Amino acid sequence: MFNSVLVICTGNICRSPTAERRLRQLLPDKKIDSAGVGALVGHEADQQASLTAEKHGLSLEGHSGRQFSAQLARQYDLILVMERSHVEQVTQQATEARGKTLLLGHWLNKKEIPDPYRQSEEAFEYVYQLIDQACQSWSAKLGG
Repeated sequence: MFNSVLVICTGNICRSPTAERRLRQLLPDKKIDSAGVGALVGHEADQQASLTAEKHGLSLEGHSGRQFSAQLARQYDLILVMERSHVEQVTQQATEARGKTLLLGHWLNKKEIPDPYRQSEEAFEYVYQLIDQACQSWSAKLGG
């Protein structure tokens, strides 16, 4: 059973905090956190990511960027990443985590979720929609 989920992106200020908070809404009984493979440690969520999330009733308030590590990986049953390259980066740091690392977009035909950092409002909206669809798919599979 998957009772804990770690969501990974690059900087841990746009995609993974959004997915973390959306999954928490959908799966309130599970432990869900996020981190980045190249995290902006201690940074709050990106302003445009926050505005986009708020538009959809999701708050990223209080988020603080956190670096992914092998020790962190061991604390979770499932690791969800945004891009195939993140699977490789997770595996390099935590070989034993390979079997529990999947794309957030796994149920969306294994779709990767692009990084909207420093892009347009439209890019953030597109990414939010992908994250929302992916989280709803995972929620259905994980018993939300």
